[in-house]
Amino acid sequence: MKALICGVGGQDGAYLARFLLEKGYDVVGTSRDSMVASFGNLRTLGILDQVETVSMAINDFRSVLYTFKRHAPDEVYNLAGQSSVGLSFDQPVETMDSIAGATLTLLEAIRFVDKPIRFYNAGSSECFGDTGATPACETTTFCPRSPYAVAKASAHWLVHNYREAYNIFACTGILFNHESPLRLNRFVTQKIIQAAARIAQGCQEKLELGNVAIKRDWGWAPDYVEAMWRMLNTDVADDYVIATGRTVSLEYFTEKAFAYFGLDWKDYVEVDPSLFRPADIMEGRANPEKARKILGWCHAVDVDGVIANMCGAVRS
Repeated sequence: MKALICGVGGQDGAYLARFLLEKGYDVVGTSRDSMVASFGNLRTLGILDQVETVSMAINDFRSVLYTFKRHAPDEVYNLAGQSSVGLSFDQPVETMDSIAGATLTLLEAIRFVDKPIRFYNAGSSECFGDTGATPACETTTFCPRSPYAVAKASAHWLVHNYREAYNIFACTGILFNHESPLRLNRFVTQKIIQAAARIAQGCQEKLELGNVAIKRDWGWAPDYVEAMWRMLNTDVADDYVIATGRTVSLEYFTEKAFAYFGLDWKDYVEVDPSLFRPADIMEGRANPEKARKILGWCHAVDVDGVIANMCGAVRS
């Protein structure tokens, strides 16, 4: 089996590449310019020399079609595109193009190749908007509250349409927040943990955060890439919510991260209203029961394990 991972250099792409290699796959990973990309996450995981990296412009139909014909993948995983909710408010056009536009290009290329390809699309819990106390499942109505979420919702329905109209084996994983030591520092979870580690080492600083009352379902990224693979290895293509089923506040995450280093977060954290998003989700809750029943998937690490693993990686 051969898999093509679009966005192989990111957190999910790197963990997925490692997972598939362990399954015996040949793995091809794409970047807009593979000659200059660092692929640091692949290097961190010790698998860079096992992944064939190639250049592919995900918004260029000819580039995508050429790559598909040259490498003939059995499975394509679309993990590329702008990945920051906050940044999407500053770059809405690029966000829509790199997520919805790129998904359409990939689906069209699959439609034109002679070989049947199974396609995974990275969806997002952001599509649901604020769930309140009711956990979201696959039939919950979308109510996106950011350009990022609007783009992900558009990509979701493109996948749904191509599955029905052209009989393409295409799935969307509606993933709730998932973290790891490979997270970039611009993501709030990594920002918190890196700051706590520096302060514990004697750095005199204050950590500025936005709204710490928001609540999210945080899982462990290596668990979630297995769910992606399981979606493409079932008999019927469908969409799945992937989450732990446990939601906690950002304040909880911050408190536990600082406590790992023996610190009281209240002594070092300041809330900065300028960091609040123009429109934010106060509460995100999930019901991953369908994935458990049909895919046989369940998370192995909950939010407390996520925090401990990320803090441990900094300390080591």
